[in-house]
Amino acid sequence: MLTYDFEKPLVVVEEKIKKLRETMTKDNNPEIVQELADSEAEFKKTKKALYSNLTAWQKIQISRHPDRPKALDYISHIFTDFIELHGDRHIRDDKSLVGGFAFLDNKTVMVIGQEKGKTIKEKQFRNFGMNSPEGYKKSARLMRLAEKFGKPVICFIDTPGASPGLESERHGLAEAIAQNIRQMLSLKVPVISVIIGEGSSAGALALAVSDSILMMEFTWFSVITPESCSWILWHDWEHNEKAAEAMRLTAKDLCKLGMIDEFIKEPIGGAHHNPEACYKAVKEFIISYLVELEKLDPQERIDHRLERFIKIGNFKEK
Repeated sequence: MLTYDFEKPLVVVEEKIKKLRETMTKDNNPEIVQELADSEAEFKKTKKALYSNLTAWQKIQISRHPDRPKALDYISHIFTDFIELHGDRHIRDDKSLVGGFAFLDNKTVMVIGQEKGKTIKEKQFRNFGMNSPEGYKKSARLMRLAEKFGKPVICFIDTPGASPGLESERHGLAEAIAQNIRQMLSLKVPVISVIIGEGSSAGALALAVSDSILMMEFTWFSVITPESCSWILWHDWEHNEKAAEAMRLTAKDLCKLGMIDEFIKEPIGGAHHNPEACYKAVKEFIISYLVELEKLDPQERIDHRLERFIKIGNFKEK
């Protein structure tokens, strides 16, 4: 498993524990048994302290960990009988955006997710989770379909941004994102978005104009990446950590600012250390929010949705 520089102290203790266990199989010396117990206690204490005090940049690194659960993982573990629907009915099927009807327990919902893939081939096939105009047009089509049948929409966000390049621009990337946002703002059915990894730029916002926005603990959501912010402000790529702290883009920061509804605690070390616990927690949160949203009149939900995004960025001078 990939480890980051800030996780190196844990690796050292883990190696020590491994050697002590190997020694114990040959010699069950009481001193070795005690040393192993002390080392395991030290490991738990160090691990808890480390992940309880992560910087914004360290959380971003965890959000990008290759072993983190992806959209299709959440879909397959939270929902049943998922039927994937393909194509935007204009040009092609964007493989980086998946969606279709599924059951959430006994309730039919429309699930839409940005899928990065895991292996190199999968990542290339999924374009690293970067949606093209066709992806956003497919998303809007699926949302219209959900509204037609009166089914709630659940979105899983995990993208470094929309797909860049000449082809995307030729096919109207900005317009496709704008149309998708417009579509979400007017949906009469409940809409819930969950940020499970990266939430970068308009590529993420296009699926986040929801009644309720939830974030996993070690994720981020911002108009720009810290790397790009670093280049714009300092003309240097080396100020990532400084930019990340200043941007207030973590789940805890955005919860305090009122930009998201709630963040979902992750297992110590991140979602990739215990995916099953994350699937269970996310499912519980989705169900609880859905129950409350379904109590509201459709126009109430639309008005609330508009109001929450109009308020973002407003401030008063004293």
